[in-house]
Amino acid sequence: MKNMSLKTIAQVVDGQLYFPLDYEVEDNKVIAGVVTDNRQIEKDFLFIPMVGARVDGHDFIEDAFEKGAYAVLSQKKLDNPKGPYILVKDTPTSLKQIATYYRQQLSIPVIGVIGSVGKTSTKEMIASVLSAKYEVLKTEGNYNNEIGLPLTVLRIRDYHQVAVVEMGISDFGEMHRLGDIAKPDYVVITNIGQCHLEFLHNRDGILRAKTEVFEHMPSSGCVILNGDDDKLIDADTLGLKTIYYGLGEHEYSASNVEADGVTGIKADIHTPLGDISVKIPLPGEHNVMNGLAAAALGLQLGLDLENITDGLNHAKTISGRNNLMVVNGITIIDDCYNANPVSMKASIEVLGKATGRTIAVLGDMGELGDKEVELHANLSQVIEDNQICMLFTVGTLSENIHTTLQQHNSSCMCHHYGKVEDLLTDLLPVLRVGDTVLIKASHFMNFPVIVDAIKKRFE
Repeated sequence: MKNMSLKTIAQVVDGQLYFPLDYEVEDNKVIAGVVTDNRQIEKDFLFIPMVGARVDGHDFIEDAFEKGAYAVLSQKKLDNPKGPYILVKDTPTSLKQIATYYRQQLSIPVIGVIGSVGKTSTKEMIASVLSAKYEVLKTEGNYNNEIGLPLTVLRIRDYHQVAVVEMGISDFGEMHRLGDIAKPDYVVITNIGQCHLEFLHNRDGILRAKTEVFEHMPSSGCVILNGDDDKLIDADTLGLKTIYYGLGEHEYSASNVEADGVTGIKADIHTPLGDISVKIPLPGEHNVMNGLAAAALGLQLGLDLENITDGLNHAKTISGRNNLMVVNGITIIDDCYNANPVSMKASIEVLGKATGRTIAVLGDMGELGDKEVELHANLSQVIEDNQICMLFTVGTLSENIHTTLQQHNSSCMCHHYGKVEDLLTDLLPVLRVGDTVLIKASHFMNFPVIVDAIKKRFE
């Protein structure tokens, strides 16, 4: 890692560097990587322990050295450490300081992907397109917050030619801190939806919080916005170059959008350099929108239409994010990583395109503020509009979907449970060949256990 010696790191974090007695100091040696999880230690890595509600990472410092760590950061003075350490006041702050410094050493373009819904799938699609020409570093998993983003930046190596980083927030000021670390050259904003309302209050607050990032972009930066979003179309981009995409009349648009069941979606994409026809192997109209953002970014970075077509035709998703799998004739739509009203609606619409019986297994959505009951109840209309055959809900808030459907005398067969275990008792015997099952809730509902239970039962 360029310019990342222990002496330099100590200066960056305003810490005190200590070496064990009789330790042979190598002045020019640099760290090979940075982790906060001792299980991910590799030779010559820097280990940064975090203090959590249940676990104190400082307890694993000795283990980190045994696994080959070159050095560690610590908020506590260490007795007889097996290697060098830097004493700091606060390890999370130090992690951000190190990442901010490291970002300043990098000359590759950094792309920030932001939005209420679709950040991960858009990030994956952008990476798929750019990989046709460049060596791409992308955010892995859910590393998009004030711990994950710095760790992502610190994974960039000399051979990477572009980085695509996801940036997620839930409160004002967070995007300022993330933007100061990433300093993105390009920013894609997918939409301004109803999420994190507990802290951001309304969509205007969400817009204000997410667009804090513009203040941390260079004057040569470029912003790529969903022009179909009523908030983004009027967003103040501080004079930065701005490109709009969407199904309306924009620089990047799409027509002849056609669902291919639940396996994908077809569309003609129109760009300033010409038109292409694609079959994106991910279901839902929202993936056409993600594809438009990727196409716009690809052309800005010098790709041609053939590169973009190939990237979109081979796009993939990740576990828990609209991930499609077939287990002995039962199709599972694993979308249980997170949920908000916009993504719930999109996923239910995808389910509605399936042949055979359609079964929605839905759980509570978090951080919706004082409208949480109404926003859950509203999903009942989406269930009816898409003629979903069966609904299984779990959780206090999701009961409002169930109750509202019953009040409407819906033809959808509804079942509600307080616990996932009780749901599984009834759900598993009902499933049969030809069914398509959507499993979706906010992460705290722990719905991956439902996916695992179905797979275990029918594999």
